[in-house]
Amino acid sequence: MSRIPDINEAWSILNQYNQEAFHLKHARIVSGVLGYFAREYDPERVDYWEVAGLLHDLDFEQYPEQHCIKSQEIMRGLDLDEQLIRSVASHCYGLHVDIRPEHIMEKILYAVDELTGLIGAVAIMRPSKSVSDLEQKSVLKKFKTPSFAAGCSRDIINQGCAMLGWELGDLIDRTIMAMRSLNPELEL
Repeated sequence: MSRIPDINEAWSILNQYNQEAFHLKHARIVSGVLGYFAREYDPERVDYWEVAGLLHDLDFEQYPEQHCIKSQEIMRGLDLDEQLIRSVASHCYGLHVDIRPEHIMEKILYAVDELTGLIGAVAIMRPSKSVSDLEQKSVLKKFKTPSFAAGCSRDIINQGCAMLGWELGDLIDRTIMAMRSLNPELEL
């Protein structure tokens, strides 16, 4: 019978396939941001959202060319829930998989995966090196500079906004607030 791991088991699974501190921290940030949004949109399933966020890049470190393809194999091998597998894989829609984000959690994951990286890069450039005093306008300015944090796809962030029916500024504001809610060691 398929299952959804708790957050501790998900962390253990993630650590089997990821050793780089950057990837582990990114997974925890995305997990926390999804948990923040879950409290508003799906309060009965906060744990599910957090686990999906934690596992979203499960295969990226070892299999970057098969990202979201290999993770499906790994997760099925662990007999994890098919909906969880689908949710995790959907954040690679249009890149490596043809699984379109449908549930609000999948759409938020699709949009904030890239956006948290961009916000983190902007925050690091500030004197405070924090999101605590970061404003939307600073992120928007850097968003419009393609060479800044070039690995953060603006197209995916925009597509995520369109899927959600949100304005870019609204997504940025809400994601900054979500990142502020994280433990200080995960802030960036």
